[in-house]
Amino acid sequence: MYKYFVKPLFFKLNPERAHYLATDCLTFASVIPGMSSVIRGLYNFQDSRLERKLFGLTFKNPVGLAAGFDKDARWFNDLANLGFGFIEIGTLTPKAQVGNPKPRLFRVVEDEGVINRMGFNNLGAEDAIKRLKKRKTDIIIGGNIGKNTSTSNENAMEDYITNFNVLHDYVDYFVVNVSCPNVKDLTKLQDTPFLLTLLGKLKKINATKSKPKPILLKIAPDLNNRQLDEVIDLVAQTEIDGIIATNTTTSRANLKTDQAALDKIANGGLSGKPITKRSTEVIRYLAEQSNKAFPIIGVGGIHSPEDAIEKLEAGADLVQIYTGFIYEGPSLIKRINKAILKHFT
Repeated sequence: MYKYFVKPLFFKLNPERAHYLATDCLTFASVIPGMSSVIRGLYNFQDSRLERKLFGLTFKNPVGLAAGFDKDARWFNDLANLGFGFIEIGTLTPKAQVGNPKPRLFRVVEDEGVINRMGFNNLGAEDAIKRLKKRKTDIIIGGNIGKNTSTSNENAMEDYITNFNVLHDYVDYFVVNVSCPNVKDLTKLQDTPFLLTLLGKLKKINATKSKPKPILLKIAPDLNNRQLDEVIDLVAQTEIDGIIATNTTTSRANLKTDQAALDKIANGGLSGKPITKRSTEVIRYLAEQSNKAFPIIGVGGIHSPEDAIEKLEAGADLVQIYTGFIYEGPSLIKRINKAILKHFT
């Protein structure tokens, strides 16, 4: 039903407007008595063999929602009804910011991809906490944290530390995002010296908490093998809990979409099917070169159960979807979980 009726309707709208309409519809449906149970009945697939235990957490299934969809922790209670094993909120910054000028979200339908230059638009970490305090679901919630655009790279560390402290009691794990290409100069923070210092400080702060939380690093698909080797060394030195591979790409190689259309869209991070292969390559390289020394959450171009299984076989322990969720609809979660169960048991 989604691909033949719902998706064509939403795809006639501006992508950002369609996003809010879709989430508003989900919220409206969830407040109708009994409808949450109906949604769970349609989209949930539960089996204890799907459980995954990583960094002290038990995930009811290995399929999560990537950061960017529920930036402000508005819809995680309702999204949990769709069968996700975990949901990552954010990217959150210490202060609210409007992000980049609109339009800033574009579909490249011929390639089944999305280009975005949202720019960490969010209402700020403190605002998200208001809704996290009203959490009605036991689903695992990850907190993806970044810096405000107005904060210089020289002062970026304080933004990450502030976010970490503010959100610590309200999320189950943290993701340090220094790989988004849509915030000015952010990717420069992927340099090893900065990350060694930042992750080291976060680890020290974490150790002082009554309940330390797992810390993961999200990396770009555009890193070369030398840089990926540095990531492996970084994990070993800082003893962080894992890697999320990968974020969006700045590459436009081998797209079917007309070049004039791409020029009109201009800059932004590309997600969806065009990065399926590269994100899997990054996962496989990290897993093989590190001898599977740390957990990996695989994300990037998962549009089918086969895509998810490929990433798991490459070395991912969990997977996340976003663009595939938009193109394929909520049934994708159930289909992936069923396929994983069949393939690996």
